[in-house]
Amino acid sequence: MQDTKNSITFKGNPLALAGNPPKAGDPAPDFEVLGNDMSAVKLSDLKGKTVVICSVPSLDTPVCDTEVRKFNEHATSLGNDVAVLVISMDLPFAQARWCGAAGVANVRTLSDYRDANFGKAFGVLIQPLRLLARAIFVVDKNGRIRYIQIVDELTNEPDYESALKALRETQR
Repeated sequence: MQDTKNSITFKGNPLALAGNPPKAGDPAPDFEVLGNDMSAVKLSDLKGKTVVICSVPSLDTPVCDTEVRKFNEHATSLGNDVAVLVISMDLPFAQARWCGAAGVANVRTLSDYRDANFGKAFGVLIQPLRLLARAIFVVDKNGRIRYIQIVDELTNEPDYESALKALRETQR
């Protein structure tokens, strides 16, 4: 699925996204974000794995909470060769606290708060709010983007089934 755009909406109001998202088939841009322990994490650190990247505005919102919990459930059956990353602008400390309270341990939460490196590279930085758009990217073991879903309306959940189907097809 290829769903690229330069704007989304929040409760019907348009919001501009910074940059242009990559296209399916493109090499995934490398980025650096922070882990919950404040260590630098790069996409290139996961070379050789299939990577599902879930971009969310904030873990402390009902839709993001639901989305991350669903991907956390699915992550248990995806195997060791798949990494599920959840990236937001939340501070690493808040992410760690949220994961502990929510019992989320199968996905890796990462923070883009420092310089929006991921948001800019993947075209999902919401300019006026300095938050990330809700999006899912599937990157294959060779570092190529195989699936992109940028959700039109920030308050909507993503199409989980399409993302998981793309992931399964990528693993074949």
